[in-house]
This record gives sequence, structure tokens and C-alpha cells, in this order.
Amino acid sequence: MKNAFIIGEKIYLRSLTPEDAEGSYPGWLNDPKVCKYNSHYRFPYNKEKALDYIQYSMHTQNALILAVVDKANDRHIGNICLQEIDQINRNAEFAIMIGDKDYWGNGFAYEAAKLLISHGFKKLNLHRIYCGTSEKNTAMQKLSQNLGMQQEGRRREAIFTEGCPEDLVEYGLLRNEFLKNRA
Repeated sequence: MKNAFIIGEKIYLRSLTPEDAEGSYPGWLNDPKVCKYNSHYRFPYNKEKALDYIQYSMHTQNALILAVVDKANDRHIGNICLQEIDQINRNAEFAIMIGDKDYWGNGFAYEAAKLLISHGFKKLNLHRIYCGTSEKNTAMQKLSQNLGMQQEGRRREAIFTEGCPEDLVEYGLLRNEFLKNRA
């Protein structure tokens, strides 16, 4: 578990490193299936862009960006973050991408999300963590609900997926809800 930051049962979270740009990570952002419901895959993604993002992740105080790594084989399988961290209002936006499709549907995203959200509330002293996703992204909606997030709203035709306008469904979780769900 090289450079582990947060350790779970099947995975651990660590900082992104320049070596990640040499692996499969840049290719995830060129995969239409991986990027179907996110803002990537609109422009080609390459090693240089990955390195720029990794450098940004190492220096920003406005986001906590981490690699999701399989403990069994040290394989980088995705990225997870709390972004748009607002220290005054104690909010952050949650985002996750499991780029390695071999790991889809096996609980890795849920475990990673639980670890990061717990860190956000306990260590970053956040009060609210939120996310938004396409009305058609049932996997992210299910993950949000399984994390205890409440549907807070819907922005009509706020995003485009494959050229079609779609509603953006918004979810949020408050610190006291998180602590109550853990009890």
C-alpha cells in the first residue's frame, strides 16, 4: 500500500502521482463508456493533461483529489474527490470515477465514497457534501442514496449527454445525517 492516505477493506486512497499518468488513467478519460455521464470525453485527454491535473491536485487547497487503489494488487482503478471546498460555508462537492471497468458493480465505488465522505466530515470539518448527476445515471443516483444522501432538487435540462439535454439531479448529505446513519 504505497503512500496510502485512507485505508479501507478492499481499497485505499492515496494522492495522485506523476506515475499515474504513465498507467491506464489517461485512457479512462478517452473512453466513452467511462465518461458517459461526466464532463470528460469532449476533448482528447493525454499524458500531459493528466500530469497537469496531477500537479494541480498536489497543490490545491480547494479540492482533495485521490486515487482509488485495489489493496489486493496495488492497481489504480479510479479517482475520487471532494472539490469546490468552501471553508466558510463548510461545503464540498463529491465526485468519483471508477475508470477501470473490471471494477464496476463490485462495491469499490461505495467503499471509496464512504471513506472520503467520512474524512470530509471528520477531518475537514465539513457540514454538507453534495453531488449532481444526469437523470439517466442510475448508478450514481443509487450510490448517492446508499451513502445516505437526500435528493435535494433537479435542474431542468442543465446538462447535455450525447447532444441531448437532460435534467441534473442533485443530492446532499449533512454532517448530522451522516453521523446518525453511522450509529
